[in-house]
Amino acid sequence: MNSPNNRSIPELFSDAVGQLAKLVGNEFELARAELSEKASQVGRAAAMIGAGAVVLMPALVLLLFAVSAGLIRGGFSEPVAYLVTGAGAALVSAALIAAGLSRLSGDALKPSVALDQVQRDKTAAKEMVR
Repeated sequence: MNSPNNRSIPELFSDAVGQLAKLVGNEFELARAELSEKASQVGRAAAMIGAGAVVLMPALVLLLFAVSAGLIRGGFSEPVAYLVTGAGAALVSAALIAAGLSRLSGDALKPSVALDQVQRDKTAAKEMVR
């Protein structure tokens, strides 16, 4: 039996390959955990957005009617007042939808911690082979 200082090249190579395999397995576990966390984050965000939308709908309708009533009292005809109010609401909703979609982009959900760790491990493996 060889002492730790007098190990053969095949033994050293075998240990290096075993450690690399374990490292790759650990990286997959890290990526799986991070992706699971990101999916959970998306689910919670979607639930909050949905709940907020349900509560906001009646309030928004009342506010839009109030704006239209104010425009009508200010001298606008009813159709024009409703059209202006509806167009303003559509612009605000488009901006909110765009902001929400940008938070669900690929970059925001990318498992950056796992990818950074894989890159560091790749560099370490290259150094180990040299």
